[in-house]
Amino acid sequence: MRAASLLPVILAVSGRLAAQAPTVAEHIALGDSAHAALAPQQALGHYRAALALDSTNYAALWKAGRETVDIAKQIEGKDDAAKHQRDSLYDAARDYGEAAARVNPNGADAHFTIAQALGRLSRTRGGKERVRFAKIIYDEAMKAIELDSTHDGAYHVIGAWHAEVKRLSGFQKFFAKTLFGGGFLDKGNWDDAQKYLERAVALKPDNIYHRLELGEVYVDVGKYSKAREQFTALETLPLADVLDHEYKKEAKQLLDDIKGEKDET
Repeated sequence: MRAASLLPVILAVSGRLAAQAPTVAEHIALGDSAHAALAPQQALGHYRAALALDSTNYAALWKAGRETVDIAKQIEGKDDAAKHQRDSLYDAARDYGEAAARVNPNGADAHFTIAQALGRLSRTRGGKERVRFAKIIYDEAMKAIELDSTHDGAYHVIGAWHAEVKRLSGFQKFFAKTLFGGGFLDKGNWDDAQKYLERAVALKPDNIYHRLELGEVYVDVGKYSKAREQFTALETLPLADVLDHEYKKEAKQLLDDIKGEKDET
């Protein structure tokens, strides 16, 4: 068969193949379905495929960051290999968030992604490094709230931020004052830890992690009755996060730990 006569066949086959290839929107939709099914690796694959077609797609960028965080937070172990893998993923999630923020500076999810990635990363690091991330986490989460007053994840980050600051040692706070020169972490307080986490729960009452961390703060401040309410409430909530099963186990253990404790405030 002559080459000229093959051309229509080649074009027809190429057209069918092109029609079968998922579009950016289709990859994002497939990623969203995988996310809902608690399959972050699969979801990330689709978001990365979308970015291969359009590297500036805002939704694909911040959602890729979200899935990268979900993959990282499941990595257990304190050995160097696990730590390096986990931290590298959190760094990558931060990169996705920052790329999304460059594409859309007014996108709340982009700023939340940065704050969430650094918040998770800081919990795996020593005190000095946690302090170094503190201002960025605070600023990015507050920016997300400024852009979207109903962003439950951002309220959670700020509430957890206040709690983590209050849990820092005196030496770590001294280092923070030396680093920032203005005692930035002095603004951390238990009232705001409760207020912001309570707002996160109010916005998304079915979120197990919101309730777990709020309950932990109530334990910190001696509000054991309120802590029990949160830990008990989350027992029957549906799993919607890759770590929800672990969060439920933590809540059950905390309920046992505070059994018989009476409110201090």
